[in-house]
Amino acid sequence: MLKLKRLVNYFSKGEILLWGSSVGIIIVSFFLFDGENYLTLMASLIGVTSLIFNAKGNPFGQFLMVLFSLMYGIISFTFSYYGEMITYLGMTMPMAVFALVSWLKNPYNGNKAEVKVNQITWKEHACMWMMTVVVTAVFYVILDYFHTANILPSTISVTTSFLAVYLTFRRSSYFALAYAVNDLVLIVLWVLASMEEIRYFSVVVCFTAFFVNDLYVFLSWKKMEKRQSAAEREHEKCMEF
Repeated sequence: MLKLKRLVNYFSKGEILLWGSSVGIIIVSFFLFDGENYLTLMASLIGVTSLIFNAKGNPFGQFLMVLFSLMYGIISFTFSYYGEMITYLGMTMPMAVFALVSWLKNPYNGNKAEVKVNQITWKEHACMWMMTVVVTAVFYVILDYFHTANILPSTISVTTSFLAVYLTFRRSSYFALAYAVNDLVLIVLWVLASMEEIRYFSVVVCFTAFFVNDLYVFLSWKKMEKRQSAAEREHEKCMEF
């Protein structure tokens, strides 16, 4: 009971409301449009929970993302979205593991529940975009070989996913913004899938909830980045005297 109280106090009322409403919408949509594939429900709930921890810069969010990536890869396979399957099992999940290690190794002021926000140089940004182009081109060839359904949005999903996982690993606040863009691409993908099988519409609702949560994660990280930078400047001033 004490641990539960501490967990509740860890999040703001707004964060609890955001998480609770997201969970409620996901559960309702699952029973309306699916009601059978409980792996989809479990993956959605784990995914949206990971985001609320990510908003705090808590490494536990990355641990949950590893689990979500595994489940989502399986779900994507059921509709021949091989791009999503390969992307999440072969890139997002391993990078989430690396991000987890990176976040654990870089706590803010020794607080393991909050990662230190990192700022990427323009030189690294250029390298990141070059790698993104290469990864996108390679994956397009792979997806085309496997006759991936809806190959264009699937390829764009690879692009946005790579940017998101790279920025997550590098502890940049813009990782959440990249994930938000990826959510929009995935909404399009699963709308197309739900036009053939209505049960996939619950996945559309899931990524819509993810989109709203990722926007909150981005805003939360910008505040965290500003707070950490201000504290560092104050510390530097104190060291001068």
